[in-house]
Parts: sequence; structure tokens; C-alpha cells
Amino acid sequence: MIRQPIVSVLGHIDHGKTSLLDKIRGSAIREKEAGGITQHIGATEVPMEVIQKLCGNLLNSDSLKTPGLLFIDTPGHAAFTNLRKRGGSISDLGILVVDVNEGFKPQTHEALSILKSYKTPFLVAANKIDRTPGWKSQPDKTFMESFKSQSEDVQQTLDMKLYALVENLYKAEISAERYDRVDDFSKQVAIVPFSAKTGEGIGELLMVLVGLVQKYMEKQLEVHKELPAKGSVLEIKQSEGLGTTMDVILYDGTLKKGDKIVVGTLDEPLVTNIKAIFLPNPLEEIRLEKKFKSVDQVTAATGVKISAPGLENVIAGSPIYAVHGEEEIEDMKNFVKSELEEIQIETGDTGALVKADTLGSLEALVRLLTEGGIAVRKAEVGSISKKDITEVGALKEESPANAVIFAFNVKTLPGVDKDAYDFGIKIFGGSVVYSLIDDYTEWEKEEVERRKSRALKNRILPGKAKFMKGMVFRQNKPAVVGLEVLGGTLKPKIELMNKDGILIGTIKEMQKDGERIHEATMGDQISVSIYGASVGKNIFEGDEFYVKMAPSEAREMREKLADILTGFDIAILEETEKIARKK
Repeated sequence: MIRQPIVSVLGHIDHGKTSLLDKIRGSAIREKEAGGITQHIGATEVPMEVIQKLCGNLLNSDSLKTPGLLFIDTPGHAAFTNLRKRGGSISDLGILVVDVNEGFKPQTHEALSILKSYKTPFLVAANKIDRTPGWKSQPDKTFMESFKSQSEDVQQTLDMKLYALVENLYKAEISAERYDRVDDFSKQVAIVPFSAKTGEGIGELLMVLVGLVQKYMEKQLEVHKELPAKGSVLEIKQSEGLGTTMDVILYDGTLKKGDKIVVGTLDEPLVTNIKAIFLPNPLEEIRLEKKFKSVDQVTAATGVKISAPGLENVIAGSPIYAVHGEEEIEDMKNFVKSELEEIQIETGDTGALVKADTLGSLEALVRLLTEGGIAVRKAEVGSISKKDITEVGALKEESPANAVIFAFNVKTLPGVDKDAYDFGIKIFGGSVVYSLIDDYTEWEKEEVERRKSRALKNRILPGKAKFMKGMVFRQNKPAVVGLEVLGGTLKPKIELMNKDGILIGTIKEMQKDGERIHEATMGDQISVSIYGASVGKNIFEGDEFYVKMAPSEAREMREKLADILTGFDIAILEETEKIARKK
């Protein structure tokens, strides 16, 4: 038996994820096929008859095997990452929605990274073609029909926007092309232009999805109706009159009222019995969460609400398995435990603490942080506690850059914000991974400068400069000459030595562009007055000068402050140490 594939819709905010699904549902209602669409918890099942109606002549009905498509309609990519099973996501296909006029945005890149990491086949749905300047909409027509009716200028404008998407995908090492130009769908990602507003291209989008399923996924979609159900927890919530319930997407088997299930928690896996299984009422009541109907059993793929004792500690993203015999329970508990341990990530003694709302989000966040070069010491599901602050605070002195917490869609418990402030712990919170990474990167740069400023306060800094030819303004008492700073820092009152380690004088004053300055750094060309220097006696045009330091002083700075000094600073310190040793 072939089940319908589970299709997740991902993309940047406001690029049209929800609008796409609303358009498919709305079109079906206008075609008087609303009764054919079944609303599930977190998902919408669109049967093949409805898809054929929306596709028209684009689909050959004689060869169709899949019963339809099950769209995950929880907005954003959180649902995609939450719905996991061993080895990846339970989603069979992904739709990456991109506003063709805005192109790739932070969440687009984020969603693409997640699709690649889970190795999920996907297509790109290029939305809002109706906003192309000069576009004349042909509501509910196919993309090709509408595209051919546009002027040549409009066609070229849209093609340029589509090629920009192709280029972005190429940079991510993905070969892509407009769907009608794809030679091999197993090697190229199809880009389907459409408009969620006018319906143009919806037919081709559904056609390509069904085509991918028919050609490449038949074996993967075999459902074992007679076996116990397998699924993933989408969400834990309080439901009026039912208490704590869990919304679940089933991807295999059959689930019955009274079944014993094993599901993951933060501690030992929970073993409990299903009291009730609920489905929402028909499509027109999609937004009314309170209205459900009780059913005795359901078969995958489907979304259901489950009522059972002890669900309070179940975590979203955890696996759920039904068991048909007592002898299976311990084996299944160990299986669930091992599956959860896959993503309880600890990478060593240093790195950031990561907290997320679900196991799937945790897994995706850690992967993206690691790819971004940010070390992760520990990763857990749940709110930020005082214990977390104390634990991270203990690492602050040893590694300030790692004394941070990434909080993805989680809250801080009462009193934690004050503790974080007292310990000086930085918390990066939000629901967009790329924003968290950008915020951290900016903070890290600022933190390095702050640490550098504190560590180098009242210290003599390394510096190197060259006496520019033709830049003698006064021979001596004091000598006034032009210097180019080759690296490090020059300041008034510091002593300069030549490449033989011999003291040549002390800087009295510096000017740049006629203005007095108190600091000069690499690349600056300045005029400098030097007491003790005499042009033609102890300094000569073309000479290189160094800030005078004792060998021990240069060595100590190089060893103790290596993490906050630039490569140029360290190189100059090494030169300075060698020169000082000569003397």
C-alpha cells in the first residue's frame, strides 16, 4: 500500500508559505471539492482527485499511484526540524518558497541548509511572479500559459530573477533550473514560478511534486497498515476539556484507541495507553481548535491529537511508537532512548551552551552553529535556568567568548536575567538561527575589542614605522620627519629604536593632515617630532624604527595576549624581541 508523501513547506517570513497552502485549499473549495480535503492536526491532506482537478491536463490520471499529498501546514521550518525520525526528517519532500522579487533571505539560506543536512528532496517555489513589473495576471492559468502571454521585456525580467535564484543555489552547491528546462530531476532541483495570490503556476507546482513522487519515491512510501504506528511529536499543548495532549504526525502503521505507546521525555521514555484519538472537523473549521471528533483508529500518513496519561514531560520532536506486546516495551524504550541520545550533544569542555524548544530545533541549531564556526559545549531542550547561568559563569574567566547561551524559542525562568547580568553572561535569544549567529558574531567582535582595550590599558604597544624619503621637515632638536606606520601602534612619549636595537629618540608629538593626533596605526602617514634624533647622524631616510621594548616584555605580551592581538602585532613583537636581544 502506498501512502501519500509528507510535504513540508519552508522559507523566509512573508515569502508566501501559508499563502501557498491557503491557495490550494481555497481553489479546492471553489471547485466544490472541499469535502475531498481532510484537515489533520498540523497537516492538510489533498487527495489525488482534487490535485487532478487543479492540474487539469498537466497530469496523466492513468499512471497515478499515490493517493494524494499531505502538506505540513505549521508555518516555518520549525515543524520540519521537529518532525524527525532516526536518520533525518519524516518529511518526504520539501517546498522551499522564495519571493522571486526579493530572492534569498536569511531564513531561506537557513531552510536550505536544513533541507541539505536532512538530504530531503525539494523543489523551489518562486512566488509573487504577479509582482514582476508589467506582468498581466491570468488568474488560475498555468505558468507557461501566462508566461507566453507576457511581453518580451516582462519575460526577460522574470527570467533574470529566476537565474538569480539559480545562482544562489549554485553557490550552495546545488544545480537548479526552471522546471521545464530540467534534464534530470534526480540531479537538478526544479524551480517552479507561481503566484499564491492569482493561482498562476499552482498546477505546475503540484504536477512537479506528484511527478517526483511517482518516479523516485514509490518504495519509500510503502505503508505497513497492519503494523504498530510510528510517528513524531509535533507539539505538546493544553486542550480545553482534554488536559495535556500531543499533536503527532504518523508516518507508518496504524494507531488505535487503547494502544500502548512509548514516547520520549527529558528523562526515561514514557510508556502509556491512548485514551482518545482526535481529528479536527472539516476544512471550513480549520481555525477552530476546540472542535474535534473522536476516532477509533487512523492509518499513516496522518496528523492526530492524542490524549493519554502522563504527557506533561513529553518533548516536541521526540519519536512515538505503538507496541502490540508487553515483551516489546523494554526494547522500544531502549530504541527511543538511543534515538534521543543521538542529539543530546556535548562536544567538549569549551563552547557555548545551546537551549532549544524541541529536539529537532536543537539538532538543526547545533548543526548550523557548528557550520558557522561556533563551538558548542552542550545542547539541551528546555528553558534557561539558574543552574545554566552558574555552569556557564564558571567558564567565563577561562574562555570569555564561550561564556554565552544560545536560546532558540525558549524562555528564561524567573530571576535568571538578573543572574545572567550579575555573572556577565550574554544570552542570544530568538527564533531565527541566522540572526542568532549574526548577533553573536557582532558581539564577539565588540567583546574582543573590549578585552583588548582592558588588557592593553597602560601598556606599551608594539609598533613599526618607516622614515619616508623626502620627508625631512627639521634636522634635529627635535627632528621632525614623515613616518609611515607599517604595523602596530605609535603614540606620543614612546621610545623608538632602530633595527640594531639602538635607541634613536622619543616621540614628542604626531600630526596627520595638519591635525594633532594621539595614536597612529597601520597605513597612517604622519609627521612626527622625535627628541634625541638627528637626521643624517642617527636616523636616515628609508630607516625602519620599532617601539622600544625589553625582550621579556615583548615575549610576555606575545604569549599572554596572543588571542586578542592581530597577526601583524604578533609578527612585530617577534621582530622587536629579536632586535632587543641583539642589543
